[in-house]
Amino acid sequence: MWPFKRRGVSGFSWSSTAEEVTLGIDATALTAIVTGASSGIGAETARVLALRGVHVIMGVIDMMDAFNVKDSILKQFPTAKVDVMKLDLSSMASVHHFADEFNSTSLPLNILINNAGICASPFMLSKDNIELQFAINYLGHFLLTNLLLENMKKTARESKIQGRIINVSSMGHRFTYPNGILFDKLNDPSSYNNSRAYGQSKLANILHANELARRFKEDGVDITANSLHPGFITNTNIYLQNRFLTGLRNILSPFLHYIERFVVKNVEQGRDMDLAKKLWDFSMNLTMKN
Repeated sequence: MWPFKRRGVSGFSWSSTAEEVTLGIDATALTAIVTGASSGIGAETARVLALRGVHVIMGVIDMMDAFNVKDSILKQFPTAKVDVMKLDLSSMASVHHFADEFNSTSLPLNILINNAGICASPFMLSKDNIELQFAINYLGHFLLTNLLLENMKKTARESKIQGRIINVSSMGHRFTYPNGILFDKLNDPSSYNNSRAYGQSKLANILHANELARRFKEDGVDITANSLHPGFITNTNIYLQNRFLTGLRNILSPFLHYIERFVVKNVEQGRDMDLAKKLWDFSMNLTMKN
């Protein structure tokens, strides 16, 4: 049997679909926010959550594509509950506006899926003068999560249903800068490497989830926080916009485990609680400044 067909202890394999994994689940009492839901993984996540009865809020920058996704979902499931809201994760003002608008609806929030992202872009700064991949992939989600946390805590407490926060990371976190996070040179173009900057942002996603989980446990909050690698998925915008990187990785893949011995130490970094705390404080400082 091919490895991707082999079933694990959960009963599912790498090739299992979201529909298969959620079969039989009635989630009509839940509300979820999915960022980057206008295409790729985010769109499929929104579709299957809606299929299972979840009230889905699509947090997106591309409103036209998002409404197309919404229309497609409603054609398949006419009773689906799907809303589209503008969210530009490169702008802290936009993140604040999104959170304020959502919280003003008085809707509960059971699930937050921090999915949106970009990959290996040339050096650019966000609207808040922060390196763009770090801003979109990590910092915007860090701020969004913080702004929605009281709602999630209240929802978990009143509904007695455990909340979920999911950060979509990547195995690319293994290929960050040698020191992990460039705290002192985050916005320095002379230190920038587009693929390592992507890895840096994905490592930050993992550290964020780990620190959230630690804080929830310490405070007795009934919310879980996890990060995940979504797998190699070819029909996403990130893949389509980075064919060269994908081709190069395919060529090098037989040798990656040798390369990793020399350039990778980030599994350990991902578990480093001191680094997670440092990143939390660093991010709080950045988001409070803007």
